[in-house]
Amino acid sequence: MIPKSEDILKILNGERGKKSSDRWIVHSIYVASVVERLAGAFKEKGYDTDVEKAKTLALLHDIGKISADDHGHEIKGYNYMKEKGYDIEYCNIALTHSYLNNDYLCTAGGIPKATSFRTDFVKNHEYTLYEKMVCLADLMCADEIYTIDKRLVEMVMRKGAYQTTQYHMKETYKLKKFFDDLLGYDLYELFPEVKINL
Repeated sequence: MIPKSEDILKILNGERGKKSSDRWIVHSIYVASVVERLAGAFKEKGYDTDVEKAKTLALLHDIGKISADDHGHEIKGYNYMKEKGYDIEYCNIALTHSYLNNDYLCTAGGIPKATSFRTDFVKNHEYTLYEKMVCLADLMCADEIYTIDKRLVEMVMRKGAYQTTQYHMKETYKLKKFFDDLLGYDLYELFPEVKINL
C-alpha cells in the first residue's frame, strides 16, 4: 500500500497530547516541509521526483516514536509500517533516516545498540535520493527549520557529545554539499527563514 501524506498527517495529529511532548510531531512536519521544497526544486531542474512521495516519506520517518522513545524508534517505525502493509520503500525510511554514509555508527545519538538486521540493512542498502533528502531535512529541523550548524549544536546540547559526533558532523556537511552540487546553488536559498542563522 502507498500511504498518502494527508493520512499520515492525521495519524501524527491524532498522537498529539499522548506523550510528555509533541516535539517529535512538530519536527516531523517541519522535516516534511523541507523535503517538499527540496523535491520541488529538483522537479524544477528536471529530476524525476515525486513531491507527494517525498513529503509522505518525511512525515513517516519518526513514526516509530508512537510507541518508542528516541532509542529503538527506527525498528519500531519499520515494523509499524510493515504491519500496516505499507510499500517497503516507505517502511525503509524509518531505518535510513538516522544513519548517514551507510554506517549505523554515523548518527547523532552516540553508538546505538547493534542489531544485526538494522546494522546489515544500513550497511548494504543503496540510499535513494528521497532517503538522502529526509536525512538532510532531519538534520535541519527541530521545532523550526535551522541551518545544519544550528541544528547540530542543538542536538549536541540536548543529547551530548559522543565519540562519533565529529564523524557525524563531517558527514552531515558532506551531505549538504551533495545537495548544493545537485541543485547548482546553496540549498539555503530555498529556505529564506534560516538566513538569520547564517
